[in-house]
Parts: sequence; structure tokens; C-alpha cells
Amino acid sequence: MNNYMKNIHETEDTMKNGIEIRWHGRGGQGAKTAALLLADVAFKTGQNVQGFPEYGPERMGAPITAYNRISQDVIRVHSNIYHPDYVVVVDETLLESVDVTAGLKKEGAIIVNTPKSKEGDVYTVDGRKISVDALGKNFPNSPMLAAIVAVSKVMPRDKFITEMRASYEHKFAKKPEVIDGNMKALEMAFDAVEALM
Repeated sequence: MNNYMKNIHETEDTMKNGIEIRWHGRGGQGAKTAALLLADVAFKTGQNVQGFPEYGPERMGAPITAYNRISQDVIRVHSNIYHPDYVVVVDETLLESVDVTAGLKKEGAIIVNTPKSKEGDVYTVDGRKISVDALGKNFPNSPMLAAIVAVSKVMPRDKFITEMRASYEHKFAKKPEVIDGNMKALEMAFDAVEALM
């Protein structure tokens, strides 16, 4: 059996009690950072985690992919994610050039950063508007991070918000003005997704 098929079978065997998330974004939009932050916060809530990017041409604006595995069980597979439970699209222009639905599980869902309305299992969050309103700049990764937590229910909202505040306080210790904006973006995105459910 080739490695690709072996990885698929290993993933199916080891992720019965967990979720797999694939992130699609462009270099500089924070998809990789969001995946790493999600892994960090999930780890702090006692879960087993993986958060990693798929490296390609690392340049501003180039399509990038990042991944998360989150499980109550030990995670034994170490490969890209071929059959995600959830897909997060940080830049909707990628919908024209990347097959973001590739391998998505039948019961899975997609979260797209767009001002358009929700359709079926495609959740929409206007991450650009939220981040501009909350931070004064277009940093869609915080809203999209809150959106995937809200849709996947990988952890309770209050636990997520508490751990994210601690994470931002550590990360932005020398820029405290950024903390409140990011926290506001998380809360706004959570509210927006919960309104769709």
C-alpha cells in the first residue's frame, strides 16, 4: 500500500474521537498563525493537538495551507490532512483557484471569510469587516479562529475566550492596545456564527 493510502487509513483509525481542520489562506493573512493559536489553546484545555503549515512558496499573497488535529486521544498520525471535518477559507478569492472542498467529509462544514450569506453547510463570516471594526485593519485570522471554534464546538466559548486572552496578553505584552481589539474581534465573530446556527 502506498504512503498516501496508508496515511488515509491511519487518519481514519486514529481520529475517531477528534477533529481535523484544514486552513486555506494567502501568505501574510495569518492562517498559519491561527492554526498554531488554535493548537495552543486546545492544548491548554487538556486536548491532544497538532498545528502545522504545509510549506510551499513562502511569499506574501501566495496560497498557503495549514492544519489542525484536535483529539481527546493520543494522535498517532503525522501527515497532511486528506479528509478534514472542517475547512476554513481565510481568503474567498481562493475559491476560484483552489479546490477547498477536496476530501471534505460528507458531514463536514466550510467556514468562509466573506460578506455573502450562509448556504447549507457553508458558514460565512465577514472577517474583514469584523477585523476592521475591532482592530482598524484587515487581520482576518482572529475572526476566522473564533468562527471555527464556534462551528466545530471544539471547546466551550468561555474557555476559548479566557485562553485566548491569556495567549494575546503573552504575545502582545509590549502592545497591550492590540489585545482588546483582538478580543473584540473574537467575540464579534463568535456572535456572528452563533446567529447562523
